[in-house]
Amino acid sequence: MEHIRGIIFDCDGTLADTMPSHYEAWTSILDRYQLTMSEDRFYALGGWPTHRVAELLAAESGRTIDIEKLSHEKELLFTETLHLVQPIAPVVEVVRQFRGKLPLAVATGAVRPICEVILGQIGILDWFDTIVSSEDVAHHKPAPDIFLEAARRLGVPPAQCRVYEDTDPGIEAARRAGMEYIDVRELYTPRRVT
Repeated sequence: MEHIRGIIFDCDGTLADTMPSHYEAWTSILDRYQLTMSEDRFYALGGWPTHRVAELLAAESGRTIDIEKLSHEKELLFTETLHLVQPIAPVVEVVRQFRGKLPLAVATGAVRPICEVILGQIGILDWFDTIVSSEDVAHHKPAPDIFLEAARRLGVPPAQCRVYEDTDPGIEAARRAGMEYIDVRELYTPRRVT
């Protein structure tokens, strides 16, 4: 850890066990639109903003679908389950260990209001120096933009940052940013819905 000067955490599936709830919300909404997405594909698209996933699925269907409406409905359904969200203990313990000792950031593909509710639910909202959300960057994971912006806000060179992530796109984004990373799937296995 001697060369690490800042730590950046993804939120969903890294700090908070939200991925099953996200997938259940997707399944319900996609049924309304006669669209499908397997759980494996959902995890493969982890870190993508809701709007971007909705665009992809609509384009693949070849149908004209109101992306804004679909995205809004999915997020609304997800927020109804936020009171059930639990922390991912081994990762939250890392935050606890370095809080006040190193600059800490959250870099999430979620929108800021949802991320803040999740962090508040698990009792760690005020533990971070900054939160970078999908609205703050033009290119999302696996592009490195969100992690580079987090490093910039922390005032730490990318090569001196460590990222905690739970998805392949997120790991690729950290790699492209030139950051060390920890794949939290080696520390914790989320509950699968199917």
